[in-house]
Amino acid sequence: MRIIKLLISYDGTQFMGWQKQPGLNTVQSTVETVLSQIYNEPIKITGSGRTDAGTHAVAQVAHFVAPKVSASEHRLVRAMNAMLPEAVVIKGAWHAPDEFHARKTAVRKTYIYRIWNHPIRSALWHNRALWVPQPLDLDRLNQFARHCQGRKDFKSFQTQGTPVKTTVRRIDQAIWTAPHKGLVEFRITGNGFLKQMVRNLVGTLLHLERNKMELTDLLNIFDAQDRQAAKATAAAYGLYLYRVQYPPALDKKCRKL
Repeated sequence: MRIIKLLISYDGTQFMGWQKQPGLNTVQSTVETVLSQIYNEPIKITGSGRTDAGTHAVAQVAHFVAPKVSASEHRLVRAMNAMLPEAVVIKGAWHAPDEFHARKTAVRKTYIYRIWNHPIRSALWHNRALWVPQPLDLDRLNQFARHCQGRKDFKSFQTQGTPVKTTVRRIDQAIWTAPHKGLVEFRITGNGFLKQMVRNLVGTLLHLERNKMELTDLLNIFDAQDRQAAKATAAAYGLYLYRVQYPPALDKKCRKL
């Protein structure tokens, strides 16, 4: 039996999130169904983390244990893409070392939150970016974002769910940019994220900017360590899992199929 690593991209619009749930259409269950047909026995995959219903992924990472050596395994990516719905694409597959684990060995993740910042809504960005018709002050938003960097307690930005040992996380980068006319992006990279943490941060920072509030207001939200102190959760369809990183030494041991 061998570990196989997958790089997966998906449009989350039609899915109830990543995690398999009885009776619901999820990305995990969709990929598992295809793999089970290819190997002719039940296959379970493990992702680098969960994404909410409606959230997208540019590069989700998952792994599974191949129960047997398949003669056509070198064509695994092509075979899976032929069987998967158009909203899910396998971008690559690798033989990974035994110590590889999509979630446990990940060291950094990057998320991007996209906003269509224009007086007129966009048909093309529908379900792929949050529409904010009022002009955004990126200088003020970046002032807030800079305070989110470093090792901090993000309890105020955690939606209740699976218990965690600590709500302290290290954020290496948090920045607002405008890569194209009308499009604003919030990019955040860290060693881990709490449930809906990025969406809660985006919703809060947008509220602070829209109401011309000060950095002290954000500091007070952090200090409260209470979800009720933060603001609304930004819509799931603006969020993208952009990149999952692993130790370079581990990456070098992965052999592309």
